[in-house]
Amino acid sequence: MITLALSKGRIFEETLPLLAAAGIEVLEDPEKTRKLILPTNQPDVRVVLVRATDVPTYVQHGGADLGVAGKDVLLEHGGEGLYQPLDLNIAKCRMSVAVREGFDYAAEVRQGTRLRVATKYTEVARQHFADKGVHVDLIKLYGSMELAPLTGLADAIVDLVSTGKTLVANKLVEVEHIMEISSRLVVNQAALKLKRDRLRPLIDAFASAIPA
Repeated sequence: MITLALSKGRIFEETLPLLAAAGIEVLEDPEKTRKLILPTNQPDVRVVLVRATDVPTYVQHGGADLGVAGKDVLLEHGGEGLYQPLDLNIAKCRMSVAVREGFDYAAEVRQGTRLRVATKYTEVARQHFADKGVHVDLIKLYGSMELAPLTGLADAIVDLVSTGKTLVANKLVEVEHIMEISSRLVVNQAALKLKRDRLRPLIDAFASAIPA
């Protein structure tokens, strides 16, 4: 049995064409079922639905043979014990620093002000500001990041930005681009050896179907 870990939403939807290229069709809609393990048209392939942040952990520890995870999640996880053969070029966005309108971020940085930064991505944020020589206090949040500057909880946020419409709606502006983000295929290293004959064709099919 081959187990693929996916998260609901954009990554799931954008992985479907890659699965189709490998001759795999998921037989149930994750938005219409309460099941967490979904069958496919291949009797030896199944999909498990997990939180996006848990995909690397499931693959690392053998709960899944392979999975699809965002670069942001992998950077926070550290990627230990994972083979990352492909950038799938899906679920693309960017990681940025944003502040409320009217906050002079550049001036605060020049003056050496210690900034309070709210983020879910503490490892990425810590490295980014360390590389710039900016002193920060990181505040770990799990949702509604945009609220932090508006309520005075933080001076800035580090978060994923797709269209930027949510920032605009909440009167926030991007002030720094940290990196481009897309989703990767991750594979359990032991599974790659033990199930090589089944996994290698899947990986090759994914590679041939990656969006330009």
